Amino acid sequence: MGKPREGLWFYGCVVHVDIKDGKIWIQRDLTEAGIANELVELGVPKTEIVLQFRTPYVRQFTDFSVA
Repeated sequence: MGKPREGLWFYGCVVHVDIKDGKIWIQRDLTEAGIANELVELGVPKTEIVLQFRTPYVRQFTDFSVA
C-alpha cells in the first residue's frame, strides 16, 4: 500500500452503544479497557449489559446478559 495523501482523513466509530428495553446494548467497542468493564466499575449490573457485537451463542458463555 502506498503512502497516504496529505490531508486525507479516515473516520470510524470506536464505540456504539444503544439503550433498548432498559438494557445497554454495546454494538461496537474498540477501546482497550472495554466499555462494558468500565460500566460495571461504575455500578451497572452485568445483567443490564448486552454484548451485541458477540453472537447470541457466544454471549451465553459470558457473565453479561444474552439479550
